[in-house]
Amino acid sequence: MLTHTVEEGPLLNRFRTLWDEIAPIGRDPRSGGYLRYALTEPELRLREWFRTQADERGMPVTEDGNGNLFAWWGDPDAGDAVLTGSHFDSVPHGGAYDGPLGIVSAWLAVDELRAAGVTPSRPLVVAAFVEEEGARFGVPCLGSRLLTGQIDVERAGALRDAAGVSFAEALGARPTGGDPTLLGRFGTFVELHVEQGRALVEQDAPVAVATAIWPHGRWRFDVTGEGNHAGTTRMADRRDPMLTYAFTVLAANKEARLRDAHATVGRVTVEPNATNAIPSRVTGWLDARAAEPETLTGLVEAVHTKAVERARRDGTEITLTEESATPLVSFDNGLTDRLARLLDAPVLPTGAGHDAGVLAAHVPTAMLFVRNPTGVSHSPAESADDVDCAAGVAALARVLKELTR
Repeated sequence: MLTHTVEEGPLLNRFRTLWDEIAPIGRDPRSGGYLRYALTEPELRLREWFRTQADERGMPVTEDGNGNLFAWWGDPDAGDAVLTGSHFDSVPHGGAYDGPLGIVSAWLAVDELRAAGVTPSRPLVVAAFVEEEGARFGVPCLGSRLLTGQIDVERAGALRDAAGVSFAEALGARPTGGDPTLLGRFGTFVELHVEQGRALVEQDAPVAVATAIWPHGRWRFDVTGEGNHAGTTRMADRRDPMLTYAFTVLAANKEARLRDAHATVGRVTVEPNATNAIPSRVTGWLDARAAEPETLTGLVEAVHTKAVERARRDGTEITLTEESATPLVSFDNGLTDRLARLLDAPVLPTGAGHDAGVLAAHVPTAMLFVRNPTGVSHSPAESADDVDCAAGVAALARVLKELTR
């Protein structure tokens, strides 16, 4: 098993130098987390940083019309390119490593190959995908979904953030959608990502290879009732959507535990959102994940059924809308096995979604995970040791050398 680490030395120093260039961008001084929403000022600064890194390495950058950036080492028209990279955007007050680690590691892996005198026989491409988290426009992996044609262009362009700005407006143009020609130029995709759990701590390994991504999705619950005065409306006369919503959250928790699945309600809006007013409307978003598609379907159906029953008792109405759904993704078995042998690394499944999960339906895809000592992600407490990050760079460089020879 791969247990080596990278000692103090040039690669470790280069990682810290490059990492420190982006570490302050979008960091909230109060929470310590990051506010790097897609196509907002912090993420645009990171996209310019991406172009600067590409220019310094003589790698021309192209955009696909959907907000995704690609830096090319080799002829874009040659085909069978090896793609690597990740995303810059974050969840609200998210951690530093989720996404950017894959891009920083990609640049350093390119440097490692060049320092070793490697000339790829296949093009090597570093990517920065837009709106992976879905924190601004609501649909995760929006850039990769557009590239692969997995989301309607009109729907994507009309998605709006909390301020009412549409994705098309933020992008500066209507997204172009699926691009079979560009997609056909990629022969392999390898995404490096910080682990979002503690399996590598338990296995005492700095790097792992991913096997699969659980089925997962997002569902919106809209609960409507009757707004009224908190002080004058009798309890028996109320049609309070907050009661229905609260029951729905508890039902999601219970049904997930019964199925050994995951259910989270981490976002809610209330109208009119006044302390002394009974709400007229409550909207919440359910994030649900499970190891098997049937389990996920059963979970969501059970929550919906219980919520409808409760709404009937509360005198409210509830509707369920699927906003995004990703099926079970098994990464290319041959590629996964090849990389696990190459790196002598453990293999792990994940419950988190990634652009790699979207591209896997179109391009042979694999993922590398870098150890996370806390196991915490989507939080300011997310972390990775510099030594492990440098080990991840070294592993990615080995993989890219193997795949581009």
